[in-house]
Amino acid sequence: MNQIQQLQTMIDNSNRIVFFGGAGVSTESGIPDFRSVDGLYNQQYDYPPEEILSHRFFLQHTAEFYTFYRKKILLCEHPFTPRPNAAHNKLAELEQAGKLRAVITQNIDGLHQQAGSRHVLELHGSVERNYCMQCGKAYTADFIRSSTGIPRCSCGGIIKPDVVLYEESLDSRIIEQSVSALQQADLLIIGGTSLNVYPAAGFLGYFRGNASVLINCGATQMDNQVDLLIRDKIGAVLHQIKC
Repeated sequence: MNQIQQLQTMIDNSNRIVFFGGAGVSTESGIPDFRSVDGLYNQQYDYPPEEILSHRFFLQHTAEFYTFYRKKILLCEHPFTPRPNAAHNKLAELEQAGKLRAVITQNIDGLHQQAGSRHVLELHGSVERNYCMQCGKAYTADFIRSSTGIPRCSCGGIIKPDVVLYEESLDSRIIEQSVSALQQADLLIIGGTSLNVYPAAGFLGYFRGNASVLINCGATQMDNQVDLLIRDKIGAVLHQIKC
């Protein structure tokens, strides 16, 4: 039995699957990652990206933050609009088939929802949600894309993306839901993540189910702790799965 057949059997025998994913899920849609050789953190800027994407920098250098954010996170200068790929689509199909209970993602691009997934737990927030820091009014990502300089609310307040910046805490409600989903899962599929980002990666310790699968191109700290390890792109693997 090859690895795809093994994964298919695991999925067939499970009814409470949880998927935990990272940047590798979105790179197949053309969204750059952060930590690879060509990733965002290995490019040169006036400030380190980790500093630009911090709470303190956002408050003290808001205009510079938005220059970087529009170009590198919202991809306003990107030659095409990223769309859901085979991984996003298959996960949505598994949810619709009643097999998948939750997608826990470290990504902020909203592609899982675009593909049709309904139970998506976004550990690091989403670019699709933005709010006024003064009155709380909500704004879309398109509003931020079409704005210039520091985007402001109709009340005059500064608009902030609903993404978790460095120095900020994760949403406690999302943490609770993620832990609960992992505790109730019978199969855990981990895909497209280096498992180097904490506290997100630490939540996997709550899984107590029957089997676990790790699908990733590079090595991770959990390679020897899962029941099935597949060295490949997540979309290429999930595309071969039948619901």
